[in-house]
Amino acid sequence: MEKSKVLVVGGTGYLGRRIVKASLEQGHKTYVLQRPEIGLDIEKLQTLLSFKKQGAHLLKASFSDHNTLVEAVKKVDVVICAISGVHFRTHNLLMQLKLVQAIKEAGNVKRFLPSEFGTDPSKMEHALEPGRESFDQKMVVRRAIEEANIPFTYISANCFAGYFVGNLCQLNTLTPPTDKVYLYGDGNVKAVFVDEDDIATYTIKTIDDHRTLNKTLYLRPPENILSQRQLVEIWEKLSGTKLQNISISGEQFLASMNDVDYAQQAGIGHFYHFFYEGCLTNFEIGEDGEEASSLYPEVKYTCMDEYLKIYI
Repeated sequence: MEKSKVLVVGGTGYLGRRIVKASLEQGHKTYVLQRPEIGLDIEKLQTLLSFKKQGAHLLKASFSDHNTLVEAVKKVDVVICAISGVHFRTHNLLMQLKLVQAIKEAGNVKRFLPSEFGTDPSKMEHALEPGRESFDQKMVVRRAIEEANIPFTYISANCFAGYFVGNLCQLNTLTPPTDKVYLYGDGNVKAVFVDEDDIATYTIKTIDDHRTLNKTLYLRPPENILSQRQLVEIWEKLSGTKLQNISISGEQFLASMNDVDYAQQAGIGHFYHFFYEGCLTNFEIGEDGEEASSLYPEVKYTCMDEYLKIYI
């Protein structure tokens, strides 16, 4: 079977550049959207040019020019969007509605993967403000996709290792603590941690797989379903250090939202849902979903004890 042609939107971003790499490695003819909005951002331009050296094709198009988006989409079979939703108030995620319109008009796309990759937004109706905004935006995009009858796959990748593992789930740092670690409650609530390169690999695996058509792919590698306490214990064993454990109650943690800015408030809300409520693991995958490591046992995913070795 001939492999699909892939267009990556947001290819210069944190996850997007990994998706481009995975698409090329898995033998897909890969296109990357080059938006004029990058302006004088030399690093983004150089990233795009590096993709070109690796065999990707650059397509110039803009979210503010519908016709260019349509023409870009017409060249491919699959569209993957990896634009960032970090800065919630900029409504970045809702920019995808323009992409949905372009895909609908083009009429040739056999799979669209919108920018999700984190927590399944359909499970987060109860999420705290202001972090709920990103989930709500993702659901707006989902409804638009489904109303337009666009074939889709949603990727729920849970906790990115780069943001949650090296710091042992501590806020405001990306590296391991040296003397004390703050535990959320008793630290025993299970979460799911996934290496970002593995997220990209699984994402590309789905695009020609009929089993993931119009479904959510959940990344739950069995060995990476861990509690925060287990993660700390792995680090202590690897590093040979013993950290002082300081438990923070849910009430104390939520109270910390009062003294920080909007983006930090959103982050605290997400941490609360992950590490106090267990929102990543407190449900069974239903008929509308599949689990990545079960579908693709050939992918040798990175376990977190291996991942943490880079910090020693």
